[in-house]
Amino acid sequence: MGRRIEQVELRRPDLRFPFPKGFEGSLRGRLVERIDRRAKYLLIRLENDTTWMCHLGMTGRWTLLGADSSQSDDGSHDWVVVDLDNGGRAVFSDYRRFGFMDLLETAEQDQNRFLAKLGPEPTPDHLTPIDLAENLRGRRTPMKAALLDQRTVAGLGNIYVCEILFRAGVSPRRTAASVAGKSGVTERVERITAATHDVIVEAIDAGGSSISDFVNVEGELGYFSHNFQVYGREGEPCLSEGCEASIKRIVQSGRSTFYCPDCQR
Repeated sequence: MGRRIEQVELRRPDLRFPFPKGFEGSLRGRLVERIDRRAKYLLIRLENDTTWMCHLGMTGRWTLLGADSSQSDDGSHDWVVVDLDNGGRAVFSDYRRFGFMDLLETAEQDQNRFLAKLGPEPTPDHLTPIDLAENLRGRRTPMKAALLDQRTVAGLGNIYVCEILFRAGVSPRRTAASVAGKSGVTERVERITAATHDVIVEAIDAGGSSISDFVNVEGELGYFSHNFQVYGREGEPCLSEGCEASIKRIVQSGRSTFYCPDCQR
Protein backbone atom coordinates (compact mmCIF):
# COMPACT_ATOMS: atom_id res chain seq x y z
CA MET A 1 0.00 0.00 0.00
CA GLY A 2 1.13 3.52 -0.72
CA ARG A 3 3.25 2.35 -3.65
CA ARG A 4 2.89 3.42 -7.26
CA ILE A 5 2.76 0.89 -10.09
CA GLU A 6 5.65 1.50 -12.47
CA GLN A 7 5.20 -1.38 -14.88
CA VAL A 8 2.92 -4.40 -15.44
CA GLU A 9 3.95 -7.50 -17.38
CA LEU A 10 1.32 -10.06 -18.44
CA ARG A 11 2.99 -13.31 -19.42
CA ARG A 12 -0.13 -14.78 -21.01
CA PRO A 13 -3.37 -13.27 -22.35
CA ASP A 14 -5.65 -14.90 -19.81
CA LEU A 15 -6.12 -16.82 -16.57
CA ARG A 16 -9.59 -18.32 -16.06
CA PHE A 17 -10.87 -15.42 -18.16
CA PRO A 18 -9.02 -13.05 -20.51
CA PHE A 19 -7.47 -9.99 -18.92
CA PRO A 20 -9.47 -6.79 -19.50
CA LYS A 21 -8.65 -4.87 -22.66
CA GLY A 22 -5.87 -2.37 -21.98
CA PHE A 23 -5.26 -3.88 -18.54
CA GLU A 24 -1.53 -3.09 -18.36
CA GLY A 25 -1.96 0.52 -19.44
CA SER A 26 -4.86 1.05 -17.03
CA LEU A 27 -2.69 -0.02 -14.08
CA ARG A 28 0.54 1.68 -15.05
CA GLY A 29 1.27 4.79 -12.99
CA ARG A 30 -1.58 4.22 -10.53
CA LEU A 31 -1.11 4.61 -6.78
CA VAL A 32 -2.19 1.64 -4.62
CA GLU A 33 -4.17 3.29 -1.81
CA ARG A 34 -5.20 0.20 0.16
CA ILE A 35 -6.24 -3.44 -0.17
CA ASP A 36 -9.67 -4.69 0.90
CA ARG A 37 -11.41 -8.05 0.69
CA ARG A 38 -14.95 -9.17 -0.11
CA ALA A 39 -15.59 -12.89 0.25
CA LYS A 40 -12.78 -14.57 -1.72
CA TYR A 41 -11.99 -11.49 -3.79
CA LEU A 42 -9.04 -9.18 -3.23
CA LEU A 43 -10.00 -5.57 -3.93
CA ILE A 44 -6.90 -3.49 -4.65
CA ARG A 45 -7.99 0.13 -4.34
CA LEU A 46 -6.26 2.41 -6.80
CA GLU A 47 -6.39 6.18 -7.07
CA ASN A 48 -9.15 7.80 -9.14
CA ASP A 49 -11.93 5.54 -7.80
CA THR A 50 -10.66 2.40 -9.53
CA THR A 51 -10.58 -1.11 -8.06
CA TRP A 52 -8.37 -3.92 -9.32
CA MET A 53 -10.26 -7.10 -8.42
CA CYS A 54 -8.39 -10.38 -8.07
CA HIS A 55 -9.66 -13.88 -7.33
CA LEU A 56 -6.97 -16.40 -6.43
CA GLY A 57 -8.90 -19.47 -7.58
CA MET A 58 -7.55 -22.67 -6.04
CA THR A 59 -3.79 -22.20 -6.46
CA GLY A 60 -3.23 -18.50 -7.08
CA ARG A 61 -1.06 -16.40 -4.80
CA TRP A 62 0.69 -13.06 -4.63
CA THR A 63 4.31 -12.81 -3.56
CA LEU A 64 5.94 -9.52 -2.57
CA LEU A 65 9.62 -9.30 -3.49
CA GLY A 66 12.09 -6.68 -2.36
CA ALA A 67 14.41 -4.88 -4.76
CA ASP A 68 17.16 -7.44 -4.09
CA SER A 69 14.95 -10.53 -4.32
CA SER A 70 14.66 -13.01 -7.18
CA GLN A 71 11.40 -14.24 -8.76
CA SER A 72 9.07 -16.53 -6.80
CA ASP A 73 9.90 -20.26 -7.03
CA ASP A 74 11.20 -21.07 -10.53
CA GLY A 75 8.94 -18.49 -12.17
CA SER A 76 7.27 -21.00 -14.50
CA HIS A 77 3.78 -20.13 -13.24
CA ASP A 78 4.29 -16.41 -12.65
CA TRP A 79 1.72 -14.80 -14.92
CA VAL A 80 1.50 -11.19 -13.69
CA VAL A 81 4.59 -9.23 -12.63
CA VAL A 82 4.12 -5.74 -11.19
CA ASP A 83 7.10 -3.42 -10.71
CA LEU A 84 6.66 -0.86 -7.94
CA ASP A 85 8.18 2.58 -7.46
CA ASN A 86 10.36 1.41 -4.55
CA GLY A 87 12.11 -1.20 -6.69
CA GLY A 88 10.06 -4.06 -5.31
CA ARG A 89 7.86 -6.47 -7.22
CA ALA A 90 4.46 -8.07 -6.73
CA VAL A 91 4.18 -11.41 -8.55
CA PHE A 92 0.96 -13.34 -9.16
CA SER A 93 1.50 -17.07 -9.62
CA ASP A 94 -1.22 -19.60 -10.42
CA TYR A 95 -0.37 -23.20 -11.26
CA ARG A 96 -3.90 -24.20 -12.34
CA ARG A 97 -4.93 -20.76 -13.68
CA PHE A 98 -8.34 -20.77 -11.98
CA GLY A 99 -7.80 -17.23 -10.74
CA PHE A 100 -8.85 -14.11 -12.63
CA MET A 101 -8.57 -10.33 -12.57
CA ASP A 102 -10.78 -7.42 -13.53
CA LEU A 103 -10.97 -3.63 -13.26
CA LEU A 104 -14.07 -1.76 -12.08
CA GLU A 105 -15.14 1.60 -10.81
CA THR A 106 -15.11 1.44 -7.02
CA ALA A 107 -18.48 3.20 -6.77
CA GLU A 108 -20.08 0.45 -8.87
CA GLN A 109 -18.75 -2.46 -6.82
CA ASP A 110 -22.16 -3.54 -5.54
CA GLN A 111 -23.40 -3.90 -9.13
CA ASN A 112 -20.48 -6.06 -10.25
CA ARG A 113 -21.61 -9.48 -11.48
CA PHE A 114 -19.24 -11.31 -9.15
CA LEU A 115 -19.94 -9.23 -6.03
CA ALA A 116 -23.59 -8.20 -6.27
CA LYS A 117 -25.25 -11.27 -4.72
CA LEU A 118 -22.73 -12.16 -2.01
CA GLY A 119 -24.01 -12.85 1.49
CA PRO A 120 -22.66 -11.32 4.71
CA GLU A 121 -19.03 -11.78 5.69
CA PRO A 122 -18.48 -14.62 8.23
CA THR A 123 -16.93 -12.34 10.84
CA PRO A 124 -18.59 -11.40 14.16
CA ASP A 125 -19.21 -7.80 13.07
CA HIS A 126 -21.13 -8.85 9.95
CA LEU A 127 -22.84 -12.25 10.31
CA THR A 128 -25.74 -12.47 12.76
CA PRO A 129 -28.02 -15.43 13.57
CA ILE A 130 -30.89 -13.51 11.98
CA ASP A 131 -28.94 -13.14 8.73
CA LEU A 132 -28.08 -16.82 8.66
CA ALA A 133 -31.62 -17.96 9.46
CA GLU A 134 -33.08 -15.81 6.70
CA ASN A 135 -30.59 -17.07 4.13
CA LEU A 136 -31.22 -20.73 5.04
CA ARG A 137 -34.98 -20.70 5.50
CA GLY A 138 -37.01 -22.80 3.08
CA ARG A 139 -34.03 -24.31 1.29
CA ARG A 140 -33.98 -28.08 0.84
CA THR A 141 -30.26 -28.26 0.06
CA PRO A 142 -27.94 -29.98 2.58
CA MET A 143 -26.27 -27.70 5.13
CA LYS A 144 -22.82 -28.35 3.69
CA ALA A 145 -23.87 -27.05 0.27
CA ALA A 146 -25.86 -24.19 1.78
CA LEU A 147 -22.85 -22.82 3.67
CA LEU A 148 -20.60 -23.16 0.62
CA ASP A 149 -23.09 -21.08 -1.37
CA GLN A 150 -21.57 -17.60 -1.32
CA ARG A 151 -25.06 -16.08 -1.27
CA THR A 152 -25.60 -17.58 2.19
CA VAL A 153 -22.31 -16.50 3.78
CA ALA A 154 -19.50 -14.93 1.80
CA GLY A 155 -16.03 -16.41 1.83
CA LEU A 156 -16.49 -19.84 3.42
CA GLY A 157 -14.63 -22.72 1.81
CA ASN A 158 -14.81 -26.49 2.11
CA ILE A 159 -12.37 -26.87 5.00
CA TYR A 160 -13.94 -24.22 7.19
CA VAL A 161 -17.50 -25.44 6.57
CA CYS A 162 -16.52 -28.95 7.73
CA GLU A 163 -14.98 -27.52 10.89
CA ILE A 164 -17.92 -25.16 11.53
CA LEU A 165 -20.55 -27.90 11.27
CA PHE A 166 -18.54 -30.16 13.57
CA ARG A 167 -18.20 -27.48 16.22
CA ALA A 168 -21.90 -26.67 15.92
CA GLY A 169 -22.88 -30.35 16.19
CA VAL A 170 -24.92 -30.19 12.97
CA SER A 171 -24.89 -32.93 10.36
CA PRO A 172 -23.69 -31.86 6.91
CA ARG A 173 -26.60 -33.91 5.49
CA ARG A 174 -29.31 -32.04 7.40
CA THR A 175 -31.33 -29.73 5.17
CA ALA A 176 -30.94 -25.98 5.50
CA ALA A 177 -34.71 -25.65 6.00
CA SER A 178 -34.68 -27.99 9.00
CA VAL A 179 -31.85 -25.99 10.57
CA ALA A 180 -33.50 -22.61 10.05
CA GLY A 181 -37.00 -23.60 11.08
CA LYS A 182 -40.10 -21.67 9.98
CA SER A 183 -39.49 -18.46 11.90
CA GLY A 184 -37.17 -16.78 14.37
CA VAL A 185 -33.72 -18.14 15.19
CA THR A 186 -33.25 -21.79 16.12
CA GLU A 187 -30.64 -23.19 18.50
CA ARG A 188 -28.84 -24.82 15.56
CA VAL A 189 -28.60 -21.49 13.77
CA GLU A 190 -27.19 -19.89 16.93
CA ARG A 191 -24.57 -22.64 17.21
CA ILE A 192 -23.56 -22.45 13.56
CA THR A 193 -23.22 -18.67 13.72
CA ALA A 194 -21.04 -18.85 16.84
CA ALA A 195 -18.92 -21.65 15.35
CA THR A 196 -18.46 -19.64 12.13
CA HIS A 197 -17.19 -16.65 14.09
CA ASP A 198 -14.81 -18.83 16.11
CA VAL A 199 -13.38 -20.71 13.14
CA ILE A 200 -12.84 -17.58 11.04
CA VAL A 201 -11.19 -15.61 13.86
CA GLU A 202 -8.91 -18.56 14.72
CA ALA A 203 -8.02 -19.07 11.05
CA ILE A 204 -7.14 -15.39 10.60
CA ASP A 205 -5.00 -15.44 13.73
CA ALA A 206 -3.22 -18.57 12.45
CA GLY A 207 -2.59 -17.07 9.00
CA GLY A 208 -4.89 -19.44 7.11
CA SER A 209 -4.64 -23.16 6.36
CA SER A 210 -1.68 -24.68 4.53
CA ILE A 211 -2.62 -28.15 3.31
CA SER A 212 -0.73 -28.10 0.00
CA ASP A 213 1.07 -25.04 -1.36
CA PHE A 214 -0.59 -22.12 0.39
CA VAL A 215 1.68 -19.37 1.67
CA ASN A 216 1.03 -15.71 2.36
CA VAL A 217 2.58 -12.79 0.45
CA GLU A 218 5.75 -13.09 2.53
CA GLY A 219 6.09 -16.82 1.84
CA GLU A 220 4.89 -17.95 5.28
CA LEU A 221 2.64 -20.96 5.90
CA GLY A 222 -0.79 -20.79 7.51
CA TYR A 223 -1.14 -22.84 10.68
CA PHE A 224 -4.90 -23.25 11.17
CA SER A 225 -4.51 -26.82 9.85
CA HIS A 226 -3.07 -27.66 13.27
CA ASN A 227 -6.55 -26.94 14.67
CA PHE A 228 -8.48 -29.25 12.34
CA GLN A 229 -10.87 -31.42 14.31
CA VAL A 230 -12.45 -33.29 11.38
CA TYR A 231 -11.02 -32.16 8.04
CA GLY A 232 -8.64 -34.76 6.58
CA ARG A 233 -9.07 -37.06 9.60
CA GLU A 234 -11.10 -39.89 8.05
CA GLY A 235 -10.95 -43.03 10.20
CA GLU A 236 -9.31 -41.24 13.13
CA PRO A 237 -11.01 -40.98 16.55
CA CYS A 238 -13.37 -38.08 17.17
CA LEU A 239 -11.74 -35.51 19.44
CA SER A 240 -14.92 -34.74 21.40
CA GLU A 241 -14.66 -35.83 25.02
CA GLY A 242 -16.51 -39.11 25.61
CA CYS A 243 -17.17 -39.79 21.91
CA GLU A 244 -16.03 -43.21 20.69
CA ALA A 245 -16.88 -42.71 17.01
CA SER A 246 -14.44 -42.26 14.14
CA ILE A 247 -14.46 -39.43 11.64
CA LYS A 248 -16.29 -40.30 8.42
CA ARG A 249 -15.83 -38.97 4.91
CA ILE A 250 -18.54 -38.59 2.29
CA VAL A 251 -18.66 -36.73 -1.02
CA GLN A 252 -21.20 -33.94 -1.45
CA SER A 253 -21.40 -31.98 -4.69
CA GLY A 254 -18.00 -33.32 -5.67
CA ARG A 255 -16.32 -32.13 -2.45
CA SER A 256 -15.07 -34.23 0.47
CA THR A 257 -17.04 -33.78 3.68
CA PHE A 258 -15.55 -34.89 7.01
CA TYR A 259 -17.80 -35.28 10.05
CA CYS A 260 -18.53 -37.26 13.20
CA PRO A 261 -21.67 -39.39 12.83
CA ASP A 262 -22.29 -39.35 16.60
CA CYS A 263 -21.62 -35.71 17.46
CA GLN A 264 -23.31 -34.15 14.45
CA ARG A 265 -27.08 -34.51 14.20
